[in-house]
Amino acid sequence: MGLLEGKRILITGVLTDQSIAFQVARLAQEQGATVLLSSFGRTMGLTRRSAGRLPEPPPMIELDVTSTEDLDALADRVREHVPALDGVLHSIGFAPESALGGRFLTTPWDDVATAVHVSAYSLKALAVAARPLLGRGGSIVGLDFDATVAWPKYDWMGVAKAAFESTARYLARDLGPEGIRVNLVAAGPIRTMAAKSIPGFEDFEQVWGTRAPLGWDLDDPVPAAQACVALLSDWFPATTGEIIHVDGGVHSQGA
Repeated sequence: MGLLEGKRILITGVLTDQSIAFQVARLAQEQGATVLLSSFGRTMGLTRRSAGRLPEPPPMIELDVTSTEDLDALADRVREHVPALDGVLHSIGFAPESALGGRFLTTPWDDVATAVHVSAYSLKALAVAARPLLGRGGSIVGLDFDATVAWPKYDWMGVAKAAFESTARYLARDLGPEGIRVNLVAAGPIRTMAAKSIPGFEDFEQVWGTRAPLGWDLDDPVPAAQACVALLSDWFPATTGEIIHVDGGVHSQGA
């Protein structure tokens, strides 16, 4: 029996097969889960192509996490395919160009607001939208990047990730009485489409290349995906509000 046998999992953020979210979808299917993917707008085509590379092409649901209409319709759209959910993967993040690349002091508020809305508030929005579908034992897992320090060129996305981490803790508090767990996986840098859009991403490569006690492969999203699958399973029944670091150990080391 697989780790997710019989479970129904909604996975956001699958763009290419290089992404952590894609590997979560693949592993979840291999571990017995029924997987649904969400996407929207111009990314639907990318998601659909990637879905065809999974062991079993899953159904797709339209979901823009900044759209009240899409969030309100989420439960009904999911129920067209499965009656309920056992888990949700939040793999969503975006910051305008002005909010990255060393322009922290000059980023206008509107661009900061966009980064925080898409990358942090969306966790709460998605959790509330999925809440009618999740019962006791349900699990919400978000993909994080360590926000305890200031990283080169990460700027307002780093601030958004700090808000993301805080949001997860408050969700854990408020959803815990319903038996719903909320946890994050803080992965090291992976050469995904999203990462390549960060100006100065090579600076992250240098940090992990010299400071990871276990070493770090920037082209291997599987270890982070495995942690997500474990948190979506029943093997962490009393864990919530936690951040699991899958970064080769960099978070534990000094400069």
